[in-house]
Amino acid sequence: MALSKALAAIFLGATFGALPLHGFVPSAAHHKPTTSQSQSITSSGIVSPQGKTPLHASESDNEDATPAPSSLTLFSPCKINLFLRILRKRPDGFHDLASLFQAVGFGDTLHLSLLSGEGSSSSNDDEDDDDRGDKFSCNMEGVPTDSSNLVLRALELMRRRTGSEDVFFEADLVKRVPAQAGLGGGSANAATAMWGANELMGRPATLDQLIEWSGELGSDITFFLSRGTAYCTGRGEVMTPIDPPLPSGTRLSIVKPDLGLSTPKVFGALDYDSLSDEDPEGLRDAFVGKGVVDDVDVNTVDDKYYINDLEQPAFDCLPELRALKEDLLGVEGFDHVMMSGSGTSIFCIGEPADGEAFMKEFDGREGVSVFNAKFINREEGCWFEDPER
Repeated sequence: MALSKALAAIFLGATFGALPLHGFVPSAAHHKPTTSQSQSITSSGIVSPQGKTPLHASESDNEDATPAPSSLTLFSPCKINLFLRILRKRPDGFHDLASLFQAVGFGDTLHLSLLSGEGSSSSNDDEDDDDRGDKFSCNMEGVPTDSSNLVLRALELMRRRTGSEDVFFEADLVKRVPAQAGLGGGSANAATAMWGANELMGRPATLDQLIEWSGELGSDITFFLSRGTAYCTGRGEVMTPIDPPLPSGTRLSIVKPDLGLSTPKVFGALDYDSLSDEDPEGLRDAFVGKGVVDDVDVNTVDDKYYINDLEQPAFDCLPELRALKEDLLGVEGFDHVMMSGSGTSIFCIGEPADGEAFMKEFDGREGVSVFNAKFINREEGCWFEDPER
């Protein structure tokens, strides 16, 4: 059966409730978007970046589309939170937050291909439906390979939302990003799978639709459909892309102890009286220069703007994590040192004065891994590229 281009009516996942595709999510009152900073995009409503064309998929009928590939190899980046403010606990038990996300050139690789013949008009009519489905493999021990995996959930979402129920994929995920790191590895895998599936199916969906649908899988996934820098609010699902994004190339080291922390455990240890009172929009503007980011150097941003309200509970849960940060603060050459997300990774902006000694001291520690990387962004119409290739 030919791929259907009739898309199902847009609705948000059960968590957030249904709203139309073109509902507005206004930016904060005193922050007026400029031509260099787009308006909010949320899984409960979308405003496209002014004057920008969605990735490959067109807002109009894609009459001039090039033939779809049969396989893709895609880089799946991770992220750090340049600041993370916890604003309040909501009546539903979740928390409103405000954070500036940045894509980083350390990540996983997703090999994605169409399963030939399965479900196509030329397939055997007697084929057992139980044998039809996506195939998934992963090199990292402990990663689920059943239907709970975000890659498989993303592929199923794309199949359902585009009405292409007869299309199946084979996905091989080569993981490097550790779990419980605060780096968004799983969310990036899901966004990468959505992007790749859309390409392999001939781009039936627009970027706006991918963003809309991503909220059904999780909050952080939406960020990875930005160009690499975004201001996220709500539970993280309300995304304001920073356009243009922060320049690529800023170097950092990500230091990850083998110890992990679940996000619920970190939030459970949160001391609300110790939360920062800094205005998150002021923090955002300190990094992005009120939307003009071409000359911004995050190395020179005052250290007081690097705030993570989840450091306190994470450090209370794992005192070893606090000790690790204190050690990293003593390394000459790092301009800023902070935990990412709910941990347990700690990122260090800059380059150590003695790189060899740094790696010997920290990467050589038992139970600690160091990943040297840099900020990345992507061009419109293209996916993120692995800077190591």
